[in-house]
Amino acid sequence: MVDVVTTNPAPVLGEKYRFLRRLLKRKTVAIGLVVLAIFVLLAALAPWVAPFSPSKLSIVNRLKPPGELYWFGTDEFGRDIFSRTIHAGRLSLLVGFAVVMLSAAIGVTLGLLAGFFQKLDTPIARLIDAMMAFPDILLAIALVAALGPSLVTVILALAIVYAPRLARVVRASTLVIRELPYVEAAKALGISTFHIMTRHVLRNLVSPILVQGTFLFASAMLAEAGLSFLGLGVSPEIPTWGTMISGGRQYIGQADWMTYFPGLAIILCVLSLQMVGDGLRDMLDPRLRKDL
Repeated sequence: MVDVVTTNPAPVLGEKYRFLRRLLKRKTVAIGLVVLAIFVLLAALAPWVAPFSPSKLSIVNRLKPPGELYWFGTDEFGRDIFSRTIHAGRLSLLVGFAVVMLSAAIGVTLGLLAGFFQKLDTPIARLIDAMMAFPDILLAIALVAALGPSLVTVILALAIVYAPRLARVVRASTLVIRELPYVEAAKALGISTFHIMTRHVLRNLVSPILVQGTFLFASAMLAEAGLSFLGLGVSPEIPTWGTMISGGRQYIGQADWMTYFPGLAIILCVLSLQMVGDGLRDMLDPRLRKDL
């Protein structure tokens, strides 16, 4: 008779809830999550929350200051700044999320291969160093200029720019994990290399990847705004925080709200991501967790 051992998922769930409670006890993390959740909800519900269409022109109401009808004022074409800011948040969040996913796919793959296989370590490490030798924004500008400005191009260029950051973190952690006894035991048992890399190595890299992902999310949003500000982002007809700030430059002093509100949205969204990322890093790093 064979005894069947079953695992109780309750302790695992209890540990997750305890981790979440400890994380939310930090005021900075809680505030960051609330602010980020507000931005996500506004972006998801933009067609219903925005009082006007982001492309609706009203020359009669051009450069109206913030008031009861136009909460954030209007731009040089009479378009509602509040509606455009909400719709622009959809694009910024979409770009940030897509860049994180694509850069994670590239960076994690390169980092795992470089850290696990010694023959691939040197060429991949040199490639990573060469890409990181260029300033991020300059490399992104060069890639977008070469491929042509579009939403897909911006996502692809930023993913290529930020993938080396994640690859270096994954490579450094993999170099340590591959020498641990349980990995050596798995090799001795004849477990396939792919199984070892995914089940034994990658699962132990979730924490640093998650923390890096939050910082890359914020960096990608800032970079997208910078590219749009320079006219290298998406089409000018599509509202983005960068294009809104760029369009309001010539009206600084006359209609400051054109740059103030989209700039404030960028600051709050990026700051909330940084606050959440710092909290995750402190909670997931055993050395920092001892000091909490």
